[in-house]
This record gives sequence, structure tokens and C-alpha cells, in this order.
Amino acid sequence: MFIQAVSSFAAYKRNNVNVVRTPQQTFTSCCDKDCLKTQISDLRVFNHHIYEYKKGLRRLILTTEKGQYQDVIENRLQNEKIPYLINPVGNGKINVFFGDERCVKVAETLNPKLNLLSPEQDFILGIMLGYDRVMQCERYLKFKDKEINRTDSMI
Repeated sequence: MFIQAVSSFAAYKRNNVNVVRTPQQTFTSCCDKDCLKTQISDLRVFNHHIYEYKKGLRRLILTTEKGQYQDVIENRLQNEKIPYLINPVGNGKINVFFGDERCVKVAETLNPKLNLLSPEQDFILGIMLGYDRVMQCERYLKFKDKEINRTDSMI
């Protein structure tokens, strides 16, 4: 499927990819059908998260996506007027937080390297993302236990 710009849509070329904006979405059209199929497949989870956010199922979303789609992701979120935060992860990937503006603001205060979060920050983020509360409590207690044991062994 190759999507072409229609005169009523805003269209521009960026990094040899045609970006076509409609009032509802931002699409890209690659040089060939295989490229477009790959992009649609790669962004399937991202697009489903937008659906869940718009239906009110989630107030904050965290998804890890390929960095090559950062422009597409940003364009879609801006077009949908959804607040977001993007942090590079490494290995060509990005973490994309999006959702309610207040939740995104809290995510901005956290370390972009999620593996370096304190047990408290990890707990808060998990709860904000809608993870099971009891499982988050168990995770928090395990992290705190490791932290206490690590501190005790340093004395």
C-alpha cells in the first residue's frame, strides 16, 4: 500500500521519506511497499497504545521503539496533541512515554536510564503505567531488600 499526498493534506519530504499528514494521523510512505509494510508492522504496538490512551484505558504509556521511527512517532503524537517524552536507550532504540501531561511531567523527573531508578521511583513508575499493585509491592520489597543487604555488606 503506497499512500500519496492529496492536495488538502500537508505533505513534506524528510530523510527521503514522504510524510503525509491528515487531520487524524500521520503516515509515511516509503520508497516501496515492503518498506511501508515493515513500518506498519514495527509500529503496530505503538499505534495500539495510542488507541488505548484515547479510549481512557491508560493515562501513561511507555513503549520501546526503533529509533529510525522517531520522526514518525513524534509527528503522530504532535498531530494527536498527546504530550510525550522520548529518551534514547541505545542500540538504536528509544523509550517513548506519552499520555496525560501531568504523568509525562512526572516521567520527565525520572532518570532516563530506567535501570538506574531508585526502588521508590521504580514503584511509582510501575503504578503510573498501570502494573498490578501487589506485584509492584513485591518488586519494591525485593529491590529494597537488595539495597539493604548491599548496604550491610559495605559496613
